[in-house]
Amino acid sequence: MSDDLFEQLFRLLQSDGPVNWKLAREVTKSLAGERDPVEPGLAEEYIELGSAAELRIEAASSLPAPSPGELNPTDQATWAEDNQRTFRILVEPLTGKLTGGFGNIEGAGGMGAMLQPLGPALLGIQAGTMVGFMAHRVLGQFDTGIPAMEHDRPYVVVPTVEAFAIDNGLDPLQVRLWTVLHEMTFQRIMEIEWLRERFDSVIADFYDTVEFDISGIMGQLTSLDDPAQMEELLGGGEPGAPALLRGRSDPDKLAAVQAITAFVEGYGDHVVRRAGSDLLVDLDGIEEAYNRRRAEPSQAEQYLQQMVGLDLQRHRAEDAAAFCDEVVKRWGDDALEKAWSGPDQLPRLEELTDPVGWAARVLLG
Repeated sequence: MSDDLFEQLFRLLQSDGPVNWKLAREVTKSLAGERDPVEPGLAEEYIELGSAAELRIEAASSLPAPSPGELNPTDQATWAEDNQRTFRILVEPLTGKLTGGFGNIEGAGGMGAMLQPLGPALLGIQAGTMVGFMAHRVLGQFDTGIPAMEHDRPYVVVPTVEAFAIDNGLDPLQVRLWTVLHEMTFQRIMEIEWLRERFDSVIADFYDTVEFDISGIMGQLTSLDDPAQMEELLGGGEPGAPALLRGRSDPDKLAAVQAITAFVEGYGDHVVRRAGSDLLVDLDGIEEAYNRRRAEPSQAEQYLQQMVGLDLQRHRAEDAAAFCDEVVKRWGDDALEKAWSGPDQLPRLEELTDPVGWAARVLLG
């Protein structure tokens, strides 16, 4: 590797913390594009729908009242900028596995110390790429798979919502209301006292099992003699995880993550149907289109799956919605609310298709 390439690499890797957030912002900006402010009249329509949705949800569920306030209709680039660090839960658990890894390789000597800053840079690229990909896909905070843990303001990404309606031949007015109902329902779900802590716990448990081949990464880097090869290894903004950074994880820890993400989404589907079925005459068509979309992993989801094995399988939300419907049918609304009484009462992954088994454990246990 030439001295000039080392100098370029050194400048790229400079970071004040365990994640190179400056690099993350640059990657996100390049992927999310320029700002495109929402037309004021359309933004006002979404805000008014948000107020109406709150009343409908209040009547249809016993979820806690949200604290964030008014809905924020926005464009893709602004959403990405506002959410740049809100998915840290998917990045920062990897800090110790990478940042110190290069300096701890036996026999690496000065090369290991020189490459030690690579950890923050790789995590910055991960964070920036993930949010940049999300910006072109999500309809709102409810649609991210793993929720933004440190951001509780309700959003709808207007260009994406409008495109979803057009692409599926749906009435835009109906889709707007359906989207807003989902977003405001999600905000209430995330107000459940212990839920964010539970997300933290199951994701941390999963990330504890992730391992990277640090020696292999160093071997690839030390063999480089062309900056273009570095760009290829770091990903170059292409869909998929960087070739440098593909880890291994324990699939047994994945089930808890899949269960909680599926139940949050499926319960949201259940509440939205109850809150909006008499207004949304095309609800079946909207749900069918959204379920097809949700069953196709986004670029951000593919990125996480390739990098650390975090396969969310968001199509399981359909099982969770059916679970909610069946529990209410058999045992009533109070029985379903029991699922929110504490982390241990949430349905396990296998129970999403076995409500009787969940009832035996939680209602009769």
